[in-house]
Amino acid sequence: MGKEEQGGGGEEYLFKIVLIGDSAVGKSNLLSRFARNEFDSNSKATIGVEFQTQVVDIDGKEVKAQIWDTAGQERFRAVTSAYYRGAVGALVVYDITRRSSFNSVKRWLEELTTHCDTAVGRMLVGNKCDLDSIRDVSTEEGKSLAEEEGLFFMETSALDSTNVEAAFEVVIREIYSNISRKVLNSDAYKAELSVNRVTLVKDGANSSKGSMMDFSCCAK
Repeated sequence: MGKEEQGGGGEEYLFKIVLIGDSAVGKSNLLSRFARNEFDSNSKATIGVEFQTQVVDIDGKEVKAQIWDTAGQERFRAVTSAYYRGAVGALVVYDITRRSSFNSVKRWLEELTTHCDTAVGRMLVGNKCDLDSIRDVSTEEGKSLAEEEGLFFMETSALDSTNVEAAFEVVIREIYSNISRKVLNSDAYKAELSVNRVTLVKDGANSSKGSMMDFSCCAK
């Protein structure tokens, strides 16, 4: 992830963010809702890997989030290393109506830690909160696990858009904040980022830190 020049001579930021979690938890629809404001009720399992880029304004800076999506089935685990490489953010997604997908969260976190030590923005996402009537995982359970693992937490609905944009933006802001401080304090880290991950302009150090927060599905 490198630095890119804008038309006006300024610089922009490119952050790689991965979506992980079991198959059919709604990762692809979260991405399509965030990137294109679309939802496909007939969405099929993602084959291989795909990514989309979305531009977000953070403290007046243009940030490009390159969001990667892959299927959760075991047969796709061979793409793991390349999928995680260089990621600075991750959304770990489960389906609130399927406890087995929630029980898999720790395994996905372990995989994230094993293959990617660069992810500074991490969020636990309980998706499909529009299906509250058949909920199998309580909001409190999600919050508790997120606190235990040091993650942000939100419940989302790709179907009706609840918290989708907010979830991605919290992660992007946290990445921006963390990398800003590291760039400010370490020339070596800045050089490493410019080669492998992302470069931040020098005046990016004033961004405010994303606060730890959680949003349940129906929070007002």
